[in-house]
Amino acid sequence: MNKNFFLLFFCCFLGTLYSQTDTVIIDKSVSGLKLKVNGKDFIVNGMNWDYYPIGTTYSYSIWQQPENIIQEALDAEMTLLKDMGVNSIRVYTGIPKKWIEYIYANYGLYTMLNHPFGRYGLTLNGTWVANTEYADPTTRTELLNEVKQLASDYKNTKGLLLFLLGNENNYGLVWEGAETENIPVKETKSTVSKRARALYKLFNEASVVIKTIDNSHPIAICNGDLQYLDLIAKECPDVDIFGTNIYRGKSFGDAFEKVKKKYGKPILFTEFGSDALNAATNMEDQNAQASILKENWKEIYENALGIGKSGNCLGGFTFQLSDGWWKYGQTKNLDIHDSNASWVNGGYSFDFVKGKNNMNEEWFGICAKGPTDEKGMYRLNPRTAYYILQKVHQINPFTNAKSLNEIKYQFDKIKIIDAAKKAENTD
Repeated sequence: MNKNFFLLFFCCFLGTLYSQTDTVIIDKSVSGLKLKVNGKDFIVNGMNWDYYPIGTTYSYSIWQQPENIIQEALDAEMTLLKDMGVNSIRVYTGIPKKWIEYIYANYGLYTMLNHPFGRYGLTLNGTWVANTEYADPTTRTELLNEVKQLASDYKNTKGLLLFLLGNENNYGLVWEGAETENIPVKETKSTVSKRARALYKLFNEASVVIKTIDNSHPIAICNGDLQYLDLIAKECPDVDIFGTNIYRGKSFGDAFEKVKKKYGKPILFTEFGSDALNAATNMEDQNAQASILKENWKEIYENALGIGKSGNCLGGFTFQLSDGWWKYGQTKNLDIHDSNASWVNGGYSFDFVKGKNNMNEEWFGICAKGPTDEKGMYRLNPRTAYYILQKVHQINPFTNAKSLNEIKYQFDKIKIIDAAKKAENTD
């Protein structure tokens, strides 16, 4: 064989081998469901991740910055995540393919790619439409075209874990803006119910579209808690994973069993956690935040396949790595770490006072955000929760804690006081 031809063939072979994407599947058995990546059991030890320097708002994009700035930001924050034992991050569309691959190649972290699916409005025929109507033919066409393009652009991306559609779009049917409000308990208006049906039908159609292009990555939707679960079960047969943002305090309650019984799909917690500010005292309470996250993750592991409970939990994405200083007011007081609470939740007993809001949107980071320099860079200071999760993510329900008793034993060894001391020493 010609030497040059052999070298060319060998290089092409290596290139093809390297470019092969990961195969991610939902493994189904008579006793439950779990995620497998390239044939290996995978529990999602995830983190909601973004990058917003102090003084910026939601319109800022790290991906529009010079490449050296992007790389510096990623190297700093992905190092923190890797050291914590995180294996996957949730990131919104806009991240270029090459940075997903960079994160995976250098830090071993997978990316769940999140398309908002009209949650915060859409541009239709050149006009911005703030409130998405999912039954509207033009809206339907636009969203289906967007997810088709998304699947085409990212299907061969090394390090891609899942496609995620939406972000609490069911709440968007009643909330008028993007800012978090009190979570709707129920909605009986027929107009909203019709809009919800149109939303979930379109979620299912989008899933079918994606699968015609990419059948190597499962598709999840992101629902607000379990609202409309019966409707989802009816209208979303082609969705692979029930993703949910749940904020109930220390326990997810009946979420695992309800999803198992009514939908039969695996559950993935796309958001959960606690803020680090005590609204009653207006003082930071890192230990309360850490305690809630510890209990949340204990339940996640207990409900993984083969441990002893529901057997339908794939893992979760803690909310979130760093504080979002723009989230209260969205476009004002961007340089102030606002302590105003914007909604109420009785599940967070450490600062719940009847009749008063207690959820502080700007304080959900497991790391506090340091000052921003002239390049838009900042240092993250780990809170107690960071060191709790560092211990939590050393536990793997598929390898080193295969029963409820072992899970309990491992979690009992994790002490808030030890994590708090580490956080004090890194301030």
